Amino acid sequence: MTLSLRQIRYFTATAEAGQVSQAAVNLSISQSAVTTAIKELEETVGASLFDRTSHGMELTAAGRRLLAQAYEILQKVEEMTQLSVVPNTVKGTLTVAATYTVIGYFLPSHFERLSRQYPGINIQLFELNRESVEEGLLTNRYDIAVLLTSNILNSELVTEKLLSSQRRLWVPARHRLLSLPSVGLREVTDENYIMLTVDEASHTAMKYWSQSPYLPKITLRTSSVEAVRSLVANSQGVAILSDMVHRPWSLEGRRIETIVLRDPIPSMDVGLAWRRNAEFSPAMEAVRSYFRRSFNIPE
Repeated sequence: MTLSLRQIRYFTATAEAGQVSQAAVNLSISQSAVTTAIKELEETVGASLFDRTSHGMELTAAGRRLLAQAYEILQKVEEMTQLSVVPNTVKGTLTVAATYTVIGYFLPSHFERLSRQYPGINIQLFELNRESVEEGLLTNRYDIAVLLTSNILNSELVTEKLLSSQRRLWVPARHRLLSLPSVGLREVTDENYIMLTVDEASHTAMKYWSQSPYLPKITLRTSSVEAVRSLVANSQGVAILSDMVHRPWSLEGRRIETIVLRDPIPSMDVGLAWRRNAEFSPAMEAVRSYFRRSFNIPE
């Protein structure tokens, strides 16, 4: 039997969701289509990829190895679809400011593609907090920024959203909240809460918590996403973080599940920012056009 991209996509969706039903919802297809694709893939590779449990689908050792290869295949396919259709003769230097979360979880693959599509553009990247990014754009120290646009405060800056990343509740595998038909902030207050602080995450979190009658039981504040991931996976608490920084496995190989909360939780918006009335150089225009093409934003 021949391996197909459909099988790989359905397999990775199931590995990330931990459940066939949720993977089907995320893919907007039937559960039977997901189940059939996984069965075909297991027959092709000659190994069981999941352990089927009452709590969902857990990757086997073979499944974890295949997942790493599947991500590489899908990345290569995405790169092929993102081949530039515009002249790549643009030259110049571009100073780009970015915040921690964006540099760690959003920019690397895009910068790699930009360097291939526009080899004549020298991109100088600077990691800063949001206040420093805003100040640097206003004083022309940086040409453009990639950051959490949902945090921008200064009206003298223009922003362009590229994506919205939903925030969900992170819990360890087999957590009691996974069995409830509905989970909201009320149920979260019964759990130890790990508060991420980097990129104003704690400030954003307290804004939506303060609009409810509840408060989280914070047991640790940390600027490390990996620390939150490991602590949640090892049953030391729960957290509400965006899908962009979510990974289904901790460094120790323990699974992290997510739950959509019934209470309104704002998304984490990522995008571009520049000084109002800024004159776009060819390099700025090329980078902006690249991101617009990548996220299907009309020119």
